[in-house]
Amino acid sequence: MSGAAPPTSEFAKLGQLEPLMDKCVHCGFCLSTCPSYLLLGQEMDSPRGRIYMMRAGVEGRLAVSDGMVGHFDTCLGCMACETACPSGVRYAPLIEETRATIEQHYERPLGDRLFRRLLFMLLPYPARLRVFALPLAFVNLLRGWTGLLSLLPRRLSNLIELAPDVKLSGSVPERTPAAGTVRLRVGLMTGCVQRVFFGHVNEATVRVLAAEGCDVLAPADQGCCGALALHSGRDEDARTFARGLIASFERANVDVVVVNAAGCGSTMKGYGELLKDDPAWAARAKAFDARVRDVTEVIAGLTPVRATRHPIDLRVAYHDACHLAHAQGVRQPPRDVLASIPGLTIVPIADGDICCGSAGIFNLVQPEMAAELGRRKAANIDEGRPDVVATTNPGCMLQIGAAGRKAGTPRPVLHVVELIDASIRGERPAL
Repeated sequence: MSGAAPPTSEFAKLGQLEPLMDKCVHCGFCLSTCPSYLLLGQEMDSPRGRIYMMRAGVEGRLAVSDGMVGHFDTCLGCMACETACPSGVRYAPLIEETRATIEQHYERPLGDRLFRRLLFMLLPYPARLRVFALPLAFVNLLRGWTGLLSLLPRRLSNLIELAPDVKLSGSVPERTPAAGTVRLRVGLMTGCVQRVFFGHVNEATVRVLAAEGCDVLAPADQGCCGALALHSGRDEDARTFARGLIASFERANVDVVVVNAAGCGSTMKGYGELLKDDPAWAARAKAFDARVRDVTEVIAGLTPVRATRHPIDLRVAYHDACHLAHAQGVRQPPRDVLASIPGLTIVPIADGDICCGSAGIFNLVQPEMAAELGRRKAANIDEGRPDVVATTNPGCMLQIGAAGRKAGTPRPVLHVVELIDASIRGERPAL
């Protein structure tokens, strides 16, 4: 049995969150929305089951062990349970603190440990990711060799299936002036994966915001927001990243910080909570997170519309990214932005609130579960026969694209802002 310590020392910090656990009345409303429970059917793989284990740990009835860790590793952190909960349980801080406890007190098997270390040596660092991207052009060719992929270790074959098409582009300018009178001075969070593999999304974001009267500043010295670290139990790393990002945008002196990656946005909107115990940063973090907005919130709020929308005749399936819809509670603005495009039809997705399986690094460390969720999402999308899929998170774009290819129903997956950009420019989006 791996890593064991007295339960009282393991769960001491989690014990401070007992009032959050007390709000759970074990009603079961969360079960039908929880991806891991839907796939595995086990109580301990549900939100209320995990909260029961948290309490058992705090009360000294449960130690960090292989079995306990396994049940928390199956959680995607999608926060659909928070949306469904009639009692208002805040599951996010509970799962984040539990994962921090696990990473501090549990020694994972060597292979898992090394794989996770590799991911966190790469993903939060755009310069390293650019080097890693160089061989991806060859890796992309391997996707069609299904026989070869079946011979590879599951995590390796999964990486190849998920690998994005290489579209490396330059950084967006540090300042892009508004078209006409300035309405808003915004800072753009350019991200890590977003910056390297989805630079075209950042470029589209800048063009749309500028066209709608925003001065756009993208500080060149900005780093990772810490989202992947926080969601994986590496809370001290997340705090370090948060401090750096706050300082970068303080120097930029902007009215609003715009994010076009849902997972990043949900973490940045919680910086006040993340740094509340740091006297030097608590007030700065709270002031910062009050200014964070998803790009669709900003675009939808810029009324009256300044830039003319030209027609685009497409059927678009809009996928709610979990960390936008559930974690941030932002559902209508993306739909309003899409609805502003003449000729565009929004196609609903069955079971749209169920995660696609991306969930940060979940599809990398739990490939079998993620693949099944991706398969279900691809099937539900296919029912509506859309021309394209639109969403607001790079992880979802990779996951849904890979699932569609594997199911034999490939469709272009675009960021919402790419569609509004094409409409403003009077061009058909690149499909």
